[in-house]
Amino acid sequence: MEDPEVPTEHLQEDIDDRVARGARQWTLGVALSCALLAAMAAVASMKAGHYSNEAMMLQIESASQWNYFQAKSIKEAQLKTREEILSALGKPIPESDRTKAAEYEQDKKQIQAKAEELSREARHYLHKHHILAHSVTMDQIAIAVGAISVLTRRRLFWFVSLAFGTVGLVFVAQSLLFLGAH
Repeated sequence: MEDPEVPTEHLQEDIDDRVARGARQWTLGVALSCALLAAMAAVASMKAGHYSNEAMMLQIESASQWNYFQAKSIKEAQLKTREEILSALGKPIPESDRTKAAEYEQDKKQIQAKAEELSREARHYLHKHHILAHSVTMDQIAIAVGAISVLTRRRLFWFVSLAFGTVGLVFVAQSLLFLGAH
């Protein structure tokens, strides 16, 4: 019995073609995932910068409130010194001075509360900035590892890239969930 003849000339070409097509599709998948990671990194970077600016402005405003608090404290101290001098001289302390001292005390409490609130808000925004900065870092690492996967033609590196990208995405989600908490 004679062996059946199998046309093998085109078989190797067909296999090579399918491998090349598969490699192209895989490379396109890596490129697409890296492009999405780059877009996510750009948005996270922009938001991180925004939160950093917000934190800085709030911290400056808080410092301004503390300066205002100090100015009220100095005025209050001057008024108390005046009261002590008048008392030592046996002279009456004007009621307007006592009223003004009470106003300074009340103003200081309000100013202190506002300064502390501004400082808390600044810390909140700075924390969000840090979370998003971590996201950007993870995305950049993911993109670099994705490029390495194409250069070395190893899918394992792509999976590592996707893992870093997932961690970056988790940081973005964490910053969104952290949005309302102060």
